[in-house]
Amino acid sequence: MKKMQKTFPENFLWGGAIAANQAEGAYLEDGKGLDISCGFAHGIKHDYDPVIDPDKFYPTHEAIDFYHRYKEDLALMEEMNFKAFRTSINWSRIFPNGDDEEPNEAGLQYYDNLFDEMRKSGMEPVVTLSHYETPVHLVEEYGSWRNRKLIDFFLRYCEAVFKRYNGKVNYWLTFNELNNMRRMPGGAGGIFFEEGENKQQTVDQASHHMFVAHGLAVKLCHELCPNAKIGCMLSLSNTYPHTCNPNDVFETMELRRRSLFYGDVMIRGYYPNYIARVWEEEGVEVIMEPEDEEIIREYTSDYLGFSYYRTSTHEYGQPFYGDTGGDQGTPNPYLETTPWGWQIDPVGLRYTLNELYDRYQIPLFVVENGLGQIDEISEDGKIHDDYRIDYIRRHVEALKEAVMDGVEIMGYTYWGPIDIVSAGTGEMKKRYGFIYVDRDNDGKGTMNRSKKDSFEWYKKVIASNGEEL
Repeated sequence: MKKMQKTFPENFLWGGAIAANQAEGAYLEDGKGLDISCGFAHGIKHDYDPVIDPDKFYPTHEAIDFYHRYKEDLALMEEMNFKAFRTSINWSRIFPNGDDEEPNEAGLQYYDNLFDEMRKSGMEPVVTLSHYETPVHLVEEYGSWRNRKLIDFFLRYCEAVFKRYNGKVNYWLTFNELNNMRRMPGGAGGIFFEEGENKQQTVDQASHHMFVAHGLAVKLCHELCPNAKIGCMLSLSNTYPHTCNPNDVFETMELRRRSLFYGDVMIRGYYPNYIARVWEEEGVEVIMEPEDEEIIREYTSDYLGFSYYRTSTHEYGQPFYGDTGGDQGTPNPYLETTPWGWQIDPVGLRYTLNELYDRYQIPLFVVENGLGQIDEISEDGKIHDDYRIDYIRRHVEALKEAVMDGVEIMGYTYWGPIDIVSAGTGEMKKRYGFIYVDRDNDGKGTMNRSKKDSFEWYKKVIASNGEEL
């Protein structure tokens, strides 16, 4: 029997995480095409504009200009001792329309430069292939992932970047929070419903195409990048029964399985039996090709990356509802709540890590966890964010408890180490970073970067491998 591990592994991947569409800006620069993030003026929780309105402000179009300022920003991450930095490749920088025959060299070169800079700064790139950035042309021309043709387009994109960045990128993730297809299919998969459409049928058919694409991407990555690991990424903030009423307990389990279903397919390698009843009751009939289930079975995830922000509670009969933070039900009276209604639950992270490792028995990677808050500049010109330090301290303590529980955890990349545009609401006011960016919700500000108190604190956490909290 393996002895209890009392400290974080020596090779633990401490760092931070962003997404290209929330940080880069330069939304049409160097041959880039439109991706769906360009059409959300107020984040993916709100309406999508299929045509860009020239009189409307879209915060992702400039974001925090990471595209031009990445060297400056990565230097700050290096100062914090980052071992890893997670970002995404925006698909439409590489294939502007998504179905192009040849990749855009300017886009490939940009990420070459970015990954070189990361590695020079001592950071492992952790790269998501599709992070709410489906090319708009694929949505308009093909109906996005409704259409099986997207599997081939995605694999052409994967082949281009796997070949180009072999040896530079050792940790890949396919689709960001793929299980958000059940909550926000517009952002997660470019699925916008037509009148009268069976929404559940569309979501599950599109998800199936993405499962096959994931499996074939795993196969391709192992062939082209034999030293790399490739995983799936899910939104797995948790939900408790609101009471011990058996109806609350059982329906909460059913709600949780709606998210774990995605992991069951991409990690266990097969469609679980329980989904047959769900599909029967919801009038869903997923069309599969003969080889699909074999692909899913043969090419499973090397690790599970996931986001954890909060917990909620569920009462029997409550609609299943969620957003970028996870499922949302009845507030828990035992927990604190952020200004955006997200409840803070470090013990829930330990609970979730144990739940996932018991279920899947593969390495886990907490690739998103963070506190969105309203940061005020004090009279001394600084941001004293003790609330953020407290949040991370308690979650890192929970991580360590899970390590002692026997859970295999690869790393922790805090979301997001520098203030970026909120995916859900399009705000800059909802700030996560250790680094303040002078920009407001209307796009005004100097874009200057400055350190918050949490910057020096997190620097010490990493230097001590999680011992100095």
